[in-house]
Amino acid sequence: MKYASIDIGLKRIGCAISLMEGIVNPKEAILRKNRNQAAADVDNFLKEWEIDILVVGYPKSSVDMRKRIDHFTKLLKFDKKIVFQNEDLSTIESKELIKGEIKHKRDGRIDSIAASIILQRYLKEIS
Repeated sequence: MKYASIDIGLKRIGCAISLMEGIVNPKEAILRKNRNQAAADVDNFLKEWEIDILVVGYPKSSVDMRKRIDHFTKLLKFDKKIVFQNEDLSTIESKELIKGEIKHKRDGRIDSIAASIILQRYLKEIS
């Protein structure tokens, strides 16, 4: 099985994949210009990597973001399995992992590391 994870934000979408059991790799984040462009870019990413299951970060702590994420995932043309995984504190964890390495950069690396944490959580739960 090939897995991908996305951490949906208002400006960037972090991306990560797992093509081999136990190995999760962050990928380049998708910059959001608008939701349709972002959904198309996510669809292209999933197609490029031939993903079987998409894991979407889903916050328990924000009703507004859950609504936005629900809407965004409905825009995807991905016709395989989509699962939702708790993403709470994944961004804080990602910042801790790379503390000092990146200061005030908004290039999406933190978002993609958060996506990899979300995917690792999911894979741990199903194993």
